[in-house]
Amino acid sequence: MKTPKLGNSGLEVSALGLGCMRLSPGHGAVAGTKQEMIALIRAAVERGINFFDTAEVYGPFVNEELVGEALAPVRDRVVIANVSSRW
Repeated sequence: MKTPKLGNSGLEVSALGLGCMRLSPGHGAVAGTKQEMIALIRAAVERGINFFDTAEVYGPFVNEELVGEALAPVRDRVVIANVSSRW
């Protein structure tokens, strides 16, 4: 997977990212169980995706906890974008 650099920071993210909005309850229907969603996130990492998007408004906090749990074993290899509703 291509990993372009963003700006002058040297931060590299995969050309494809995974938006995690519907992977936890709180913001619409969930496609599976918590363990299935964790497996999906980890499978994305195995396929070269290292950029994940979550936000407080997806839960609140439920989605961030799910993403955090799923990515804990590979935290040093991923980038997580988190947008707070409290600007």
